[in-house]
Amino acid sequence: MSPTEPGVGAPLLAVHGLRKSFGDNEVLRGIDLEVRRGQVVALVGPSGSGKTTVLRSLNSLEIPDGGGITVGDDLVVDFDRPVGKRQLNLLRDRSAMVFQHYNLFPHMTVLQNVIEGPVHVRKQPKADAVAEAERLLQRVGLADKRDAYPFQLSGGQQQRVGIVRALAMRPQVLLFDEPTSALDPELVGDVLAVIKELSDEGWTMVIVTHELAFAREVADEVVFMDQGLVVERGAPEVVLGSPQHDRTRQFVRRLQQRF
Repeated sequence: MSPTEPGVGAPLLAVHGLRKSFGDNEVLRGIDLEVRRGQVVALVGPSGSGKTTVLRSLNSLEIPDGGGITVGDDLVVDFDRPVGKRQLNLLRDRSAMVFQHYNLFPHMTVLQNVIEGPVHVRKQPKADAVAEAERLLQRVGLADKRDAYPFQLSGGQQQRVGIVRALAMRPQVLLFDEPTSALDPELVGDVLAVIKELSDEGWTMVIVTHELAFAREVADEVVFMDQGLVVERGAPEVVLGSPQHDRTRQFVRRLQQRF
């Protein structure tokens, strides 16, 4: 499958002044972000910096307190005004999330997990959804696991199923929340290889990751966040290789020492 949106390089996603608080904790303090069609943007930063909240806001899993999100030419969601369920559903329909802890339905087989969204949300005929699911599972090397249950799979296999489930929804934007952080080290490579292939095919992606080497390889832009703010953004070789901000330098140095 190739990305559903043509025209690599055109603006696709824009975030304007996004704000979000949980009680007294101000998690997002006015986030601005733009992602062009076919671009891969990596969000990096310490725990609690707001990266995952940005990602969840793009998929309507969190409802921001203010600001706006624009997707394409025809969807503008203004969180400074009351937002209806229809707008939130449209926003969710434009993206698909790959979760840190897979979030597969344990009582469903791999195939059932993959076709659940296309059949029940997108109202795709079941036979078409099954054919597409089987093709995608073949692509990631899991065709023989179509009738297995999640507990019968390794973490890496479950995450690849999660990616297939996202692709089956035919989104405009793929969202990845720390896709390798729950995996054993020897399983990370297979998942990263699939994401790299999607990047090479021109999928538009926003990836929250602590894998700096991977971000440097796959991302067109790296955005460093801290305390609910965008501190620095730019090409991977700049932000991760010769960061301009003291806080970015401290973060990169500390993470490089850990890994």
